[in-house]
Amino acid sequence: MSRKRRAYESGHKPKFLVIVDDTPECDRAVRFAARRIARIGGRLLMLRVIQTADMDQQWLGVADLMRAEAHEAAAATLERFAREVRALAGIEPECVVREGEKASEIMSLIDEDEDIAVLVLAAGTGSEGPGPLVSTLAGKASGTFPIPLAIVPGHLSDDEIDALA
Repeated sequence: MSRKRRAYESGHKPKFLVIVDDTPECDRAVRFAARRIARIGGRLLMLRVIQTADMDQQWLGVADLMRAEAHEAAAATLERFAREVRALAGIEPECVVREGEKASEIMSLIDEDEDIAVLVLAAGTGSEGPGPLVSTLAGKASGTFPIPLAIVPGHLSDDEIDALA
């Protein structure tokens, strides 16, 4: 059971959570969330999850090196998107890096941060379907998910997203 949402209570601001990954449509979710947050006066939280399953099977020194490199790469990716958000919407996003299984880490972060009001995902445009995260969270877990999901179609142009956000 997730904590009570407090995003709109006095002293709180709503946060839109965006998952930053390597999918081609990720920038669609970031753009939508940044534009929407700029309009409503909330905050943007960008999460990058490092999956560590392969690292845990390595020797300790190698695993530590792999983990450090993964954190550096995650921070660089988040900073690249943060620069885009600053230029696009004039807001400073909060960036978080976590290790583990993506869906579990998303749920944990939502449970820990009572200001997260919406999870923004972008749907893939390929023949494989909307993508594993959208399929898992919007499909199997949608009836019990603790916050609303905003799914941005991956084919939308910048102008179309701006008009909707």
